[in-house]
Parts: sequence; structure tokens; C-alpha cells
Amino acid sequence: MSDVNRRIVLASRPHGEPTPGHFRVERGAVPVPRDGEVLLRNRYLSLDPYMRGRMSAAKSYAKPVEINDVMVGATVAEVAASRNPDFAVGDTVLAYGGWQDFSVSNGQGLRRLDPAAAPVTTSLGVLGMPGMTAYTGLLTIGAPKPGETVVVAAATGPVGSLVGQIAKLKGARAVGIAGGADKCRFLTEELGFDAAVDHRSADLPAALAAACPDGIDVYFENVGGAVFDAVLPLLNDFARVPVCGLVAHYNMTELPPGPDRIPALMRATLSRRLTLRGFIVWDFAEQEPAFLRDVSGWLREGRIRYREDVVEGLESAPEAFIGLLKGRNFGKLVVKL
Repeated sequence: MSDVNRRIVLASRPHGEPTPGHFRVERGAVPVPRDGEVLLRNRYLSLDPYMRGRMSAAKSYAKPVEINDVMVGATVAEVAASRNPDFAVGDTVLAYGGWQDFSVSNGQGLRRLDPAAAPVTTSLGVLGMPGMTAYTGLLTIGAPKPGETVVVAAATGPVGSLVGQIAKLKGARAVGIAGGADKCRFLTEELGFDAAVDHRSADLPAALAAACPDGIDVYFENVGGAVFDAVLPLLNDFARVPVCGLVAHYNMTELPPGPDRIPALMRATLSRRLTLRGFIVWDFAEQEPAFLRDVSGWLREGRIRYREDVVEGLESAPEAFIGLLKGRNFGKLVVKL
């Protein structure tokens, strides 16, 4: 076993876009598990947009990462040493080990993985937190009905891609918004979306309106910004908007210029009886068994597909994460340690 634990810590809080200088690589001793604990060797690290919020000290739904602390994140790990009777050396588990080679856990919250059942990296994506976010947010808040139009932003990401595929399984029409021709082709040709719209289009509102001739009944929000501006006029009466993420706003340092848009939003909410509901995936923790049962089954049956974007090496994590916030990834972003 290596006697060095590489850790990527938060060196300073960004004001605006993060840069590599906001992170620092440290090398220290491998931690030693105490009674009841296990030592985990992290094999894969998940990179997700929520991590940008954890870099900020602003009040939110979870505690921020403190300066000089390890960046948080889900990991697929191997039990390297165990003083916990529930886990044996060699077990593969889903953990929350963060941006480092090794971590220690008391066993709470670990989920044992079966590499023969599905690739272990799926526990970070389609069969993990992003997949459960799509499943619970769409079905609980969006509640799509057969024949309705479901639109999802960031549609080739791990959340958006599953939202559209579940919408199709429920008999709805799926329209994805993504960046670039390759991503749009992937949505329609590989994932079976009914239409795809490039958010870089010269006239995004017109392109989205053409793709949604009957309006929008469910809009799964991952982005905000200009995308939501294009969506709002198309929302039908009683449309539902699960608000999952606002990646276009995460690096903002001030309000955007222009008129106050809140009155128009509130008027539309009232007159069209819209439902806009923010949520965090663990609001629906009780649905995890149903999520794992349903999505695992659909995956085995070939009714849903997924794509991963794997980068090599822990030191690649900061640049890969910065790229994630700019939409450079194509599929679920995973770091192979």
C-alpha cells in the first residue's frame, strides 16, 4: 500500500469563476483506521456542479468546504483495511471520500457495490446521486403525463440525459437543450429524444419554440440564464418546473444587467398557474429503493443508456471541474485516480 495520501484542498474561495489557483495539492500520511472504521482507497471520483456552491461561504443547504479542507465528492472505493465487522478488505463501496487517494469511514452511509451487476462508475452517475436526482425530481415534481412535452436543459449531462429518457418511458415527448451539434445528435440518435436544441443557436427562443409547437408542460431546470428566458414564454398552463440547478449563475458576482424580470416571472406564475419548486435530491431519500430498482431494471433491459467522460489522475480534477462549469464535459464526469 502507498504510504502517501494525495489530497486536493480548497486553497481560497473564488470570486467568480474558479481557477486552478483556488486548489492546492497536498501530500500526507495515509490515515489509520480505528476500531469500527475502514480505510478506503478511492478508485474513482465524481465531479458535479454542486461542488461550486461548497466552495462559497454563502448560506446554502449544506456546509461549505472550509479553507485548507479536502474538497468534497462521492467516490468509488476499495476497502484497504478494516476494523469494522460489516466490511472486508477488498469490498467495493460507494463512499463520500472526497478529492484524495485515501479516506476513513465508520461505515455509515457506505453502499456496497457489486461489480458484476453494473460497472462501478454507474454508482456515481446513472445509478447514483445524479440518476436519483433525475428520477425523483422528474417523477415527483414534474409528474409527466403521456403526450405532454418535457424539456430539459444540460440534456447530455448525467441528470438531463436520464430525465429525457424517463420522460419517454412515461409516454411524454422529450426535448433536450445542449451545447453543440455533436451533443444534439447524441440526444436524438443515441438517447431517443424527440428533438434537440443547441443553446448556442443564433436565435435560441425561436429554435426552442419550433421544437415545442404545443408549448412546454414540464421544464427540468439545470441551467437558468438565457435558457430559462427562452423557456418561460412557452410554459403551458399548469406547467411544472423542477428546479435542480442553475449552473449559469454559479460564478456570478453581481445581478445581470437589464430590467427587473421578477414581475414578468410572477405574472406568468400567477396567470398560467405554474409550479416552480426547488429541490435537493435527499428531500426524497425514501425513494432510493424504488429508484435503484427501476433504473437498474431499465439499464439491464437496454431501455436507458448513459455516457461517461473519464479523465485520468487526481491532479486533473481541478481543471476538469472548471471545464464542467463551462459545459466542456460530454456525459458524467469521473476522475480515475
